[in-house]
Amino acid sequence: MPEIPDLNVFQKNLAKKLVGKKLEKIEFLITRQLKIPASAFQETLQGTKLKEVVRIGKELHFEFQNGHVLGLHLMLHGALHWFEVKNDNRFTIAELYFNNGTGLAITDWQKAVMLKLDPELSSAPDALKVTSRYFEATLKMSSRPIKTVLVEGKTVQGIGNAYADEILYAAGISPFSAADKLTSEAIATLTKSIKSVLKEAEKHIERNFPDTISEKERDFLQVHRPKQKVTLAGEKILRADIDKRKTYYTVKQHVFE
Repeated sequence: MPEIPDLNVFQKNLAKKLVGKKLEKIEFLITRQLKIPASAFQETLQGTKLKEVVRIGKELHFEFQNGHVLGLHLMLHGALHWFEVKNDNRFTIAELYFNNGTGLAITDWQKAVMLKLDPELSSAPDALKVTSRYFEATLKMSSRPIKTVLVEGKTVQGIGNAYADEILYAAGISPFSAADKLTSEAIATLTKSIKSVLKEAEKHIERNFPDTISEKERDFLQVHRPKQKVTLAGEKILRADIDKRKTYYTVKQHVFE
């Protein structure tokens, strides 16, 4: 699943090519995940210029000049592809045709990609904007594992499975720690780690894949390394399932309980 670092790079590259362009046509090849008829998207968005592309949590929002928004959640295996004239990409969910001759295909072999018209916004803060004060107030209300709290999206938006492992590793906090047992010092460290890990990952992706709208680069991750037995620093990687999520961590990470 693309997470904040990936999506921030996608957002910049999509905006660079599409903002100010008119959406001439949107076609849906797979409609199983739509909550409203495809015709509602077409009647609302076709013929309107794209004003902005923004990331909201784990979604990309295409904001149009008529005030309406196309929300996109790529889920686990969704991907974006440019095309001209004809889309030859397999497993296409939807095609967007813009008046500069650019086409954007949204694909997913699992058919799980979610497209929404004028999606509701969550009240939870974005991971890059969360503060220690906010965490101090909210984490004490949950005794669930801190890994679960970070990824479920109710307390903070945008953190997925892979980067939750990276953030907790950087902070030296065990994913099994009870959220309400974290000390003020640990919360401050966690807050700093969220921002530093996500920003550094974004810089890495932008440096190595500057024009990407689909590449999910993970080779640089420290501990979330499913095919490896040790971290980049040489520590043994431990594996477990936490609330059905594959979790990777090390023995050095402190358990707050």
